[in-house]
Amino acid sequence: MTTKTEATLNPTSIGELADAVRSAPRIVATGAGTKPRLVPTSGAFTRLSTSQLRGIVEYDSSEFTFTALAGTPVRDIVAALGEKGQNLPFDPLLVEAGATLGGTVAAGLSGPGRFRFGGLRDFILGVRFVDGTGRLLRMGGKVVKNAAGFDLPKFFVGSVGRFGVLGEITFKVFPRPLTTRTLRLAAKDVAAMGDIFAAAGNSRWEIDALEASPAEGQVYARLAGPGEALEVIAREVLGRLPGSALSDADAAALWRRVGNLGWAHEDGTLIKIALTPSELPDFTSLVAGISGARTWIGAGGNVAWLSLPEGAALPALRWPALTLRGSAPMWCGVMPRFDVMRGVKTALDPQNRFPGLDE
Repeated sequence: MTTKTEATLNPTSIGELADAVRSAPRIVATGAGTKPRLVPTSGAFTRLSTSQLRGIVEYDSSEFTFTALAGTPVRDIVAALGEKGQNLPFDPLLVEAGATLGGTVAAGLSGPGRFRFGGLRDFILGVRFVDGTGRLLRMGGKVVKNAAGFDLPKFFVGSVGRFGVLGEITFKVFPRPLTTRTLRLAAKDVAAMGDIFAAAGNSRWEIDALEASPAEGQVYARLAGPGEALEVIAREVLGRLPGSALSDADAAALWRRVGNLGWAHEDGTLIKIALTPSELPDFTSLVAGISGARTWIGAGGNVAWLSLPEGAALPALRWPALTLRGSAPMWCGVMPRFDVMRGVKTALDPQNRFPGLDE
């Protein structure tokens, strides 16, 4: 039964989800609260929590697909896939913090594996959701080979609840690699970091993940595949670039830290920024003068993370940027709006029940 506690609706089934959306003039969906800034702080919104919509509905390991309810903790999915030797290769973030599947999709967050395998958007197959008129709709499918018209499920990736409330999501998965090896490569400055990114991108190494810490002056390259092959590739990489291999324990600790954004301030502001490797010098120069600022570079230089201590002023950002926590505007950089986005918003939410694209 749907319950309402402290102005929060808590549906326990897909049917109740549709009823909950229809019950209030303005609705904002929430998950586990691991990315609190994505929930509007102004406006007369009724919160709708998907935390009671949890569980894997269908999992066919032979077809490499699963369907789960939106409130399912990602850690439950990771555990179920692991039992079958499979995984989500884009490395979902904030798993240990309790991130839900729906919140991960709505935030559009991908982890280190995006570098080689693509982001979350490349693995979503279908969604079941409630639109702004309270209709329960299904878009996409439950199989990898699907030609079910307009690929609307991808519009929900990074939509932060603007088009509808997710109830059920289908993903494709990959086999988990047999072995991984992590190399720590020295980068004395941002130019050296860019050189490593370029070398990795123009090599035959097929690096699984490529992340960097400007503060540490290190680039971390993860290799994945058969053990003997990894030894050969690791020797080739270290023969060309200065660095060393991490022990299995140190590598596991590193990737856990990266996946949970453990390098960032626990309080304060955390921002995800989309850029290109060529823009890294401008980005690092911009934040160099901010006392206490911490940064992390992901996806081979295509993502930058900025963590500011509580009370620090936000610099003017000239890149698309999304605030995950803190008091900065949710869209705090350049945010292009395309006609197709507004068209989909109008079609799915004609009554403006959900937050607007710019709220």
